[in-house]
This record gives sequence, C-alpha cells and structure tokens, in this order.
Amino acid sequence: MIEEFKKFVLRGNVVDLAIGVIIGAAFGAIIQSLVGDIIMPLVGAVTGGLDFSNYFWPLSSKVTAATLVEAKKQGATLAWGNFFTITINFIIIAFVLFLVIRALGRLAAKEAEKVPPLSKQELLLTEIRDLLKSR
Repeated sequence: MIEEFKKFVLRGNVVDLAIGVIIGAAFGAIIQSLVGDIIMPLVGAVTGGLDFSNYFWPLSSKVTAATLVEAKKQGATLAWGNFFTITINFIIIAFVLFLVIRALGRLAAKEAEKVPPLSKQELLLTEIRDLLKSR
C-alpha cells in the first residue's frame, strides 16, 4: 500500500497540481496586495478619500459604530464595501489570468509553427489513413 501511495504522489499530475495550487495562492496574495494597497487607495483618492472597506449598512438598530469591525461586534451588518473590494479583486485576477493564458496560447502557436513540414512519405501515409477512415 505504501508503494502504491508513493507511485500516486510521485506521478506528474499530482505534483503539477500541487505546484499549481501553491503558485495560485501566491498569485492571489499578490493580487490582493495590488487591489488593497494600490488600486483601492487610488480609487479613494480620486473619489475624495473614500475607504470602501468600511462601508456597510446596519441590519439592526443596535449597530451605531462607524467602522465595520466595531459594527460587526454590535450586530448584523451588510458589508457592501468589502464585497465591492473583493469583486474588484476577482475581476483583476480573472483579467490577469486571461492575459497569461492568452500569452501561453500564442507561445504554443509559435512553437507549433516551428514544427517541420511533413515529408512526402508522411504526406502519402496521411492520405492513405484518411482514405481508410472515410470508408
């Protein structure tokens, strides 16, 4: 059983998945910092110093605090500013991933172009295969 487990863990797919998860977590931390430390302060500066992370609607009459942390201690709140920040975070992550995947696709297309053309023999064998498939 231990040997089977070793084979399972050392297969390429499991290791690749683990590496992808680790890189994804690190990438997420970078994007969170980009949104929280760069983009949202710029949005706040443009909008007159608004800090979206503290925007909320109290859902209880007991909530009288001015900050989200204190308001949550007092009762139910709808933290729409935090949701807005996380939504922007998601959009940026999705856009950056789109750009990365697009770049990888273009790189793969360039690599495919580098494949040498088929020889006459290979072309003939391909035609024979295609004719046999069509029967």
